[in-house]
Amino acid sequence: MAADDPVGLMAKRLEGTNVSPQTFLATDYLNHFNEVVMLLGMLGDMPEMFEDVAAWRPKPYVQHFRDSSIADRDLAIEAYALAPARYREPFDATIAQADEVVARAVALIGAAIDAGDVERAAFLGGQTSQMLQRLIDVASGIIHGAEKGMSQAEIDIVLGDA
Repeated sequence: MAADDPVGLMAKRLEGTNVSPQTFLATDYLNHFNEVVMLLGMLGDMPEMFEDVAAWRPKPYVQHFRDSSIADRDLAIEAYALAPARYREPFDATIAQADEVVARAVALIGAAIDAGDVERAAFLGGQTSQMLQRLIDVASGIIHGAEKGMSQAEIDIVLGDA
């Protein structure tokens, strides 16, 4: 590896860290979605949790690590800038889809609650929780070396008929 090969040098630096030396991405970022997945899943038993769901906001990858206390946070930010496009592009697209799923779900669930249809709100919360978990699984797969995300058509099939 040449001294002027930033990608090769970064891959070496990532060995033994929480950042993949193959994809230059870290699974820690996905923790940002775990709270909203849990809250959405709880709407059936606790519809009052919708306020917390509605308050959840997307957080860009770099910002997540700036706000993080993990030991490899600066390295995660640096590595992300060098992440190979074949991983970063489907990863970023998957995260954008997850953010969109939450936004669409908040609108649909809010409308159901406003209409007094708590059953529908609970159903939508459960459906959205499952969809987000699937997107998190796709993103995790990309972090670990897969190169394919989930299509918008697949998301629309699940949420479009909701």
